[in-house]
Amino acid sequence: MFGIILAVAIMVFGIFLKTTNDPKFAGSKKFSWMFIILGILSVVGKLVIMYQKGEL
Repeated sequence: MFGIILAVAIMVFGIFLKTTNDPKFAGSKKFSWMFIILGILSVVGKLVIMYQKGEL
């Protein structure tokens, strides 16, 4: 369960980077897609593993 929460937090941070206009995050904006994709893949992977174990 912790893995899913962490993956969602990473994905939300990526969306935050994509939408923010704060100049402090301007250098990190190029990593927003990486965080979004990493979060999605982590959530999907964790759900697949849970399904295979029979926990879902």
